[in-house]
Amino acid sequence: METKTLYDVNLNNLLTARFAYESLASAFAKHIEAWQTTVVDRLERSRWTGSTADQVHGDLRVFAAKLKAADQELVLVGSALAEAHRSIALAQSKLIQVMDDAKAAGITVKPDGSMSWNNDRDSSSFAGPGAANKAEALSLRLRDALSEADHADQEISRRLRHFVDNATSGTGLDGATAEADRKANQGRLDIPDAKATPEQVKAWWNGLTPGEQEQLIQNHPEEIGNRDGIPAVGRDEANRLTLKREHDRLQDEFDKLGDEPVERLMPGEVVYAESLEHKQWREKHADLEEKLKGINAIQGRLDDTVTADHPKSYLLAFDTEGKGHAAVAINNPDTADNVVTYVPGTGARLGSIPGDIGRSDSMVGAARSADSTKTTSSITWVGYDAPQNIFPQAADDSYADGARDKLHSFETGLRATHEGQPSHNTILGHSYGSTTVGYALRDKGLPVDDVIFVGSPGVGVDNAKDLHVDPNHVYAGRGDADAIEWALPENPANYVRDGVSEFGTKISNGFGALNPYSGFHSEADNHLAFGRDPANGHFGGREIPTDPGTEHSDYWQGASLDAMGNIIAGK
Repeated sequence: METKTLYDVNLNNLLTARFAYESLASAFAKHIEAWQTTVVDRLERSRWTGSTADQVHGDLRVFAAKLKAADQELVLVGSALAEAHRSIALAQSKLIQVMDDAKAAGITVKPDGSMSWNNDRDSSSFAGPGAANKAEALSLRLRDALSEADHADQEISRRLRHFVDNATSGTGLDGATAEADRKANQGRLDIPDAKATPEQVKAWWNGLTPGEQEQLIQNHPEEIGNRDGIPAVGRDEANRLTLKREHDRLQDEFDKLGDEPVERLMPGEVVYAESLEHKQWREKHADLEEKLKGINAIQGRLDDTVTADHPKSYLLAFDTEGKGHAAVAINNPDTADNVVTYVPGTGARLGSIPGDIGRSDSMVGAARSADSTKTTSSITWVGYDAPQNIFPQAADDSYADGARDKLHSFETGLRATHEGQPSHNTILGHSYGSTTVGYALRDKGLPVDDVIFVGSPGVGVDNAKDLHVDPNHVYAGRGDADAIEWALPENPANYVRDGVSEFGTKISNGFGALNPYSGFHSEADNHLAFGRDPANGHFGGREIPTDPGTEHSDYWQGASLDAMGNIIAGK
């Protein structure tokens, strides 16, 4: 739908059609009631019997059922027209707001949706130095409004065609058909159960009008925001509502927590055991403080001014259960040419997300440098319960086990909601996040084109071919100063043959001087905590370069970042 078409829509025409059908249905219902009273009921009270009477009574019952079915169909037509009015009005109001905001910013929106502004700094109508960025943000909003109007137009047309077909074929006079239509209309807003696949969720969502979708977003933001198969724009809107609500709730809890309880030593004591009251206060204070830090960082990124170097972000998942979870996308993954999902490792939680979002920004920039003709969406996925310490938690693979289904569902959802030609999808795991990605690939398979592991303690397999991805599209890198080489297998002796370590006899510098089982990269067959090091040549994938001195958190710069950008961009 074009900008001018939506802007010029006469909503009164839709209202007139709606009221006309509602009046028709009401009048028809009254006629049915009168016919039932004056004809059917009166005849049934008569003493007319015999075969002819039985035939007439049967025919009347069939005819009554047809009339009721037709009445129900008329009611549903009126309901569809009411939904058309609500959805088109919603899209039109968003368009008008864009037009008003553009006018206030000195930007002209043309009938075809393109935008122009005065760049002459000496002119009294100069739009200002930030006009281009404002126009870019307005264009995204304009696109969403037009997309909503298109979707409403198509969905309402489909519903009305169904009723037209029922009327012309006569099936609309069938009670079972009318009842099925009524139930479908009544159950349209029922959210699919947990067994529904992302593809099924997407099909259900597509069958709703923008007005119905908005109703669900407002009434059930937690369910809609975290449901794989719901498009990014809808999830983002729902999660922003939850984010604000949870911020206010947690801030209220934090304010009510009060001052730290005073700990006092008893006479003669040198040390004391922490009281239960103090321990509970301290843990609660730290938990609330960290979650609020993460929420504020996400909100800040969502509110940032959109620029070419700082694209719009979308909140694709959010909750505060446990350590908190979130998925933040830089650029819309449903419309991007390239999509990368970044899974962080040990310590990942709501409070740690600011730095991870920064890494996503870096990857978008690197992919743009690799191919400026394509758009890239980078998603920070903290959608699982990650280990929070190196030992004992990061030595336990139960965290990766617990993330498999969630990660598979999320990636499948990205495929289901993408618009147009399939995007080039990459998944990147860092540290324990690589183990999480590896387990999901090994046990479930993921619908991705490329896989990147950096700073990995192992990915659950000893060969890239066991990840259900072409090994030529499995990449790994480990810096020469990355302490992950300390992540030894539970029993290094398992890798000794004929009294000689399978890892070789070299001892690398730094941490490797204390660890004869590590530090050899592609020239040695070294095993780590969760399998063979994916960055060595025996794994069967492809090694990405790293700069000298690269430590565990240094991969988002230099040669390794350039390599990520090329892979993400499909280069």
